[in-house]
Amino acid sequence: MSDEILTVQEVAALSKVADKTVYTMAQKGEIPAFKVRGQWRFKRADLDQWIEQLKGASRDADGDNE
Repeated sequence: MSDEILTVQEVAALSKVADKTVYTMAQKGEIPAFKVRGQWRFKRADLDQWIEQLKGASRDADGDNE
């Protein structure tokens, strides 16, 4: 389901980082997120697109070193 909404804990588990890391990234606008009554939520489709962008940027950076 592309409209799946995830919590901080679920995103942390998926990305294998600490809850606090996800929370901090959301606060800083480093990860696509929105608030519902003061609690961070993440749309799965937005996260998938964000991850693909990160992967592309990583490949570009690796190519510059050659």
